[in-house]
Amino acid sequence: MDIPEKLLKFKVHILIGAILSLLLIFLVYLAPSFLDILKYFWPLLVSTALFLVAIVVFGRISPPPPEASVEKAGEGILDYVAGEPDNLQTQVDEHDSAEEAAVSAPASAAAAAKGKGIAENDDE
Repeated sequence: MDIPEKLLKFKVHILIGAILSLLLIFLVYLAPSFLDILKYFWPLLVSTALFLVAIVVFGRISPPPPEASVEKAGEGILDYVAGEPDNLQTQVDEHDSAEEAAVSAPASAAAAAKGKGIAENDDE
């Protein structure tokens, strides 16, 4: 009599375990077989395998990097991501100074002409 009382104590746990077991069996029964999944995805699997083989082959046949660049392996890309590269900044500065010169030259000529006009009007 002691065992049925303990079983009644865990009847909810036993019921949940039985339902989960039946659900798992039902899902395995309905799921496609492994070979069907493999047949469907074989082009993707083959292309991925070939890509990984190409990476390994190119990694082996490419020359090893010189020792000096090992210390600064990712520094160039980090500089590019962090801000504008030095040579690009120089080009931008040159372009800005040329643009300022082009803008200031007509403005100073217009101011000089306006100044002359004012001076001529004062004479009259």
